[in-house]
Amino acid sequence: MARRNLNDLLAFVTVAREGSFTRAGATLGVSQSALSQAIKALEERLQIRLLTRTTRSVSAPPAGERLLQAIGTRFDDIEAELDALTELRDKPAGSVRLTSGDHVLRTVLLPRLLPLMHRYPDINIEFDINYGLRDIVADRFDAGVRLGESIDKDMVALPIGPKLRMAAAASPAYFRQHPMPKVPADLTQHNCINIRFPTTGGLYVWEFERKGRQVNVRVQGQAVFNSSPHMVLAALDGLGITFLPEEEFSPYLENGQLVRVLQDWCPPFPGYHLYYPSRKQHSPAFALVIEALRIPA
Repeated sequence: MARRNLNDLLAFVTVAREGSFTRAGATLGVSQSALSQAIKALEERLQIRLLTRTTRSVSAPPAGERLLQAIGTRFDDIEAELDALTELRDKPAGSVRLTSGDHVLRTVLLPRLLPLMHRYPDINIEFDINYGLRDIVADRFDAGVRLGESIDKDMVALPIGPKLRMAAAASPAYFRQHPMPKVPADLTQHNCINIRFPTTGGLYVWEFERKGRQVNVRVQGQAVFNSSPHMVLAALDGLGITFLPEEEFSPYLENGQLVRVLQDWCPPFPGYHLYYPSRKQHSPAFALVIEALRIPA
């Protein structure tokens, strides 16, 4: 197949995956008009429509979806083999894309991966902060970091931190005006600071457990966020009670700026895991990332 045909196919795969000519152009480093011409040439050659364009989005009809499924993974395989060739270099090189929440990025990923990046200047890592359950295969991430209990079973899950516990906490000023909850159901009488999941759009239902008894509480409150640092700030300001992994509150619990409640309803659960698809061979760069994040035995 001619080189031009391969370029057209790569343009199609990128636009179909990104769902946008703008994002695809940024990924490939070409103009939107060049991409549009490439897709048009491919469609004319095959005499079938591969992409449906609207003013806001781009999607693949059945023919386009079939082509994407057939050739998309082959481009991925080629890219993986090219990355693997860096094993023959004196210094490992390559790019790794990771998606995670903000807190684990600050407390786990950066402390362990920045030394790796200093040691290997030809390794590039892209960090995506996202609180939803990303489809790392469809979104072309090498790996994601999420809590162990929320990871799909078809993924490899590598623990990168200890078990965690949730914590419900508010400021002393808030509790001077409101009674401390004794059981989870009492939270329905409080101003609670909640988080909305980007993936589903729903509000988090607070989960508690004691002696094998599980209790879920749908809370109400004045403030809803989609990232945890702002929830902590709102709690420190006395707005209400919020509910997050206890390590996000640690310094404020220790110095008394926040007060914890319902502690006996918050048992440990699997902590943060690095998850990624099972592959026979990882790129040298990604293999080094895995080793840097692995907990020593």
